[in-house]
Amino acid sequence: MKTLIVYYSHEGNTDFVAKKIAEKTGADLLKLVPVKKYPEKGFSKFFWGGKSAVMAETPELETYSVDLDSYEQIVFGFPVWASNITPPLRTFIKENPDIKEKRIAAFACQSGKGAENAFEKLKDSIGIVTLTSTLILIDPKDKPTDDNDRKIEEFCKEL
Repeated sequence: MKTLIVYYSHEGNTDFVAKKIAEKTGADLLKLVPVKKYPEKGFSKFFWGGKSAVMAETPELETYSVDLDSYEQIVFGFPVWASNITPPLRTFIKENPDIKEKRIAAFACQSGKGAENAFEKLKDSIGIVTLTSTLILIDPKDKPTDDNDRKIEEFCKEL
């Protein structure tokens, strides 16, 4: 089954996991990049990122090119912001409403909690009832563990 990993990474954790999954499964990667970057440090990072996620904003993305018709499965990857998906994913979903006909899986990277709520919001924004597989990791790039590697391996087998 041909798979596309569509992801947004702010601090590199999601990028780290997306590349590991692609390496293990042969999936293609599509990294979403907002035209206007989010702050990377301090209070403004949490304030603007959280506000944007809670308000369900859809920021303009740098141009990307992908033939979604050639994929049977899409895996979304994102950092959890305020128990929500990141706004660049929301933009991609809005721009590509037909993805709900595909198999959809997702992984989330977080420092605290909220991924389960974010998965619910992802399903709602796509218009689907279930995700074929989910994966939650705590700071996988910055705090690598054997448990994270095991979870990634199991997730890849489910795809």
